[in-house]
Formats: sequence, structure tokens, C-alpha cells
Amino acid sequence: MKKAVHSFLFLLIFMVISCRQEAKSAAPNIIYVLADDLGYGDLGAFNREGKIKTPHLDQMAQQGMIFTDAHTSSSVCTPTRYGILTGRYNWRSPLKRGVLIGTSRALIPQDRTTVPSFLKSNGYHTAFIGKWHLGWDWALKDNAFQNTTIKDGEIFEKIDFSKKITKSPNGLGFDYAYGHCGSLDMPPYVYVENEKISAPVQNITARKGDYHWWRKGPTADDFDHERVTPHLFDKAEAYVTQMNEKEKPFFLYLPLPSPHTPILPTGEWKGKSGLNPYADFVMQIDHRMGKLNGLLDELGISENTIVIFTSDNGCSPEAKFDVLAEKGHDPSGLFRGHKADIFEGGHRVPFIVKWPRKIKAGSVSHKTICTTDFLATCADILGKTLKDEEGEDSFSMMPLFLEETKNQYKRSFTIHHSINGSFAIRKGDFKFIFCPGSGGWSFPRSSKKETQGLPKFQLYNLKEDPGE
Repeated sequence: MKKAVHSFLFLLIFMVISCRQEAKSAAPNIIYVLADDLGYGDLGAFNREGKIKTPHLDQMAQQGMIFTDAHTSSSVCTPTRYGILTGRYNWRSPLKRGVLIGTSRALIPQDRTTVPSFLKSNGYHTAFIGKWHLGWDWALKDNAFQNTTIKDGEIFEKIDFSKKITKSPNGLGFDYAYGHCGSLDMPPYVYVENEKISAPVQNITARKGDYHWWRKGPTADDFDHERVTPHLFDKAEAYVTQMNEKEKPFFLYLPLPSPHTPILPTGEWKGKSGLNPYADFVMQIDHRMGKLNGLLDELGISENTIVIFTSDNGCSPEAKFDVLAEKGHDPSGLFRGHKADIFEGGHRVPFIVKWPRKIKAGSVSHKTICTTDFLATCADILGKTLKDEEGEDSFSMMPLFLEETKNQYKRSFTIHHSINGSFAIRKGDFKFIFCPGSGGWSFPRSSKKETQGLPKFQLYNLKEDPGE
């Protein structure tokens, strides 16, 4: 009898542990890595003619699926980040053109459904580590300033860095949030961890150089521009290791500040590419992505972890296209234009998804997708349905992950948006542009001088003329 009771208890414990493990493994972990200003042609998996060596991301592509026709919702960073987290085109927000600055107030309302708030409500632990660039509300020394417009140079002396920020990433569904406010050339240069500034703010710094300039502004004692990218990867790896001990799945949003300016490869990567500092920086990111994927293997969680790697828009001209061209490399590949443009080089980006449990290694999709599709994809993975007012411009990529369901993908057209607010619409092979020039920084820009005599609209068949 005693032996039977022991056997029953053992069986019961085994069943409980098995159920917990099954519950943990049923929903996949999700890691979304967003490079900043990385071009479509900068990864070997997307550009065989490219000269930058990216073996780790190329391996990730071989282990998962690449999308050759992936697009950001905008050709600049803030709007694209809005679209990734909300599943909505950025022009539905108050931001109709351009980007926010480091002191901008929060763009996403706290009651808006976001990827982290959705996943959190469905049992996930959620974390943001990296570059935010969607605005938050700094605490000000005098509340009278809260409802006034303060010039960029004046606000720093008004901020009370000893107090918490509000309308933060934590209020949008992130259980843990660690990062900086905007691009690494936009002050204030401080880390904010769960709404608190992580170190005293004392210094006012600036730097100017061909590849590594940034604006003058308050700088915290623990903020070293050159170490930001490796530091954020270190934090991400620590988070993944910690979450591996938990019973719930996790979502990690890791938006990098690189290879955006300031272009700052660390010492061991300087000169490694043989091209220029931008290419060195890309190689450093590739190396750290290799370490991150390697960590998943070491922890034994690769099989049911979705890793997405993409960019927030095309490559910036700050990468020195002319210098790279001399070495035979074009960050935009065969596409016209670059960051900020309505042309393909502005918003067509590398997009890799690795999920060994579901996605066949070495898969390629030529379907048109948009970075707004992430929210609907998460809902589909979990078998949930979004409300009508949630993720209005998001279409699940899940059918594309499997060969037998790819025809069930529902996106029928995609809207593109440039830095100056110009639009284009893509349907099938055709792309219709609602402006006479680039809509951005490449020639012809929107000035009357550069667009004089050009047709008001542009229509391209991208299958026949991918270079527009």
C-alpha cells in the first residue's frame, strides 16, 4: 500500500511538472531586434554583391526565413517604431512627417493596444531594452512648463532628472523597460530604467567628426556613447538568461541605436571591414546577433523562440555611400534612394524570422509585408482575435511561415510614407508615388528647383524596374 502511495505521488508530481513545462513551451518566446538605419543591401543574405561580411545574420537566415519584399511603414525611425508596436500606420498618429527629438512628449497614448500590452495580457513577461524614440514625458522642475512649448535649447535646464518620467514604455505594457530617449545624437544622454534615470546627470557634451558627431546636451555619468550598443546587448542577454528560469514566455523588444550615427564601432571592430567605420559597425552588430542566437542554443530554448531581425528604415547617407561605392558596396542593393525617401531604398529592409519549431530552415518569401504586421502576427500565434480598433493596419505573417498556408496571407496593398509626409501605395508589382521627387533626402528632393518639370505622380512596375 505504501509503495502504491509513493508511486501515485511520484506520478502526480511528474504530471504537474510536465504540465508546467508544456504550458511554458506552448507559447513561443519572442525576440524582436530592430537595427537603426541598416540598408537592405548590407546583409549578405539579401545582397550577394555586398562587401560587408555578416556571417551570423546570414546563418540566421539559413536557419529560418527571409522576406525579400519587407517594408517599414515609414522611411524614418520614429514613425516606423510607432507602427511596429501599435500595428497602425504612423500617419494615423499626430506625427504626420519627420521624427521626434529627445525631449518630445509621448506619442503613443497609454490606452492604445500595443504588442507588449497585448502579450502581457496573454501571459507574457515583456521587456524593452534599447532606443525608444517614441517620446516620454520628462519631469519638469516647474509644473507651469508642462503645457508650454519650450525651445529645444531651453528645456534641459527645466528637466528634473531626479524624478521619474511619465507616459513611459512601462505604461504601454512593458514589465521591464531600460533604454535611452532617442537616437544617440539626440540629448539627453541618459539611461532610464523603469521610469527612473539610472545615474546622476552632470556633463554637457558634444562631438563632431565625419562618422561620430552628436549634439550638445546633458549626459549621465554612466552613459558612454561608444559602449551603448554592446551594453544593450549585454542587458538583453542577461534578461534572456533570467527569463529562462521563469515559467512564463517572454517578449523582448530590442531596438538598437546602431548603425545610426554616431557611427561608433568599438576598438576591436575598427577597420575590420576594410571598407569604412559604418561597415565595421554593421559587422559588430552581426557578431552580437551571433552571440544572442548562440545564447538561445546554450539555454536550450532556440526551438520555440521566435527571433526577428530587421531595420527601421533604409541606410542613412551618413554611412558615406560614395566611400562604400568605391569599394563596390551599395547599402541599398539594387534599389533607388536611401533613408527618408519614398523610393524603395528608403523603406525596403532586410527581414529575417527564425522559429525552428514552425519555420523550415532556408525558407524564402517574396510576399510583400510591412512592419505594422507584428501585432496581428502575435495575435495569430496565440489564436487570439484583435478588436476592430486594434492594429488596424496589421496583417498576420503567420500564414507565410508555412508553405501550405502562404496563400492565406491577407495583405492586399501597402502604403509607404516618407520623411516629408509624401505617400506611395503598393499593390502587386505596381507602386504609385504621390509626389514628383524622392519625398526625402536623395535627388530630386521636394524643392521646386529640383522637381521642376517632373510629373506630379510616379508609377513603377517593380518586377520589371526594381530600381525605379
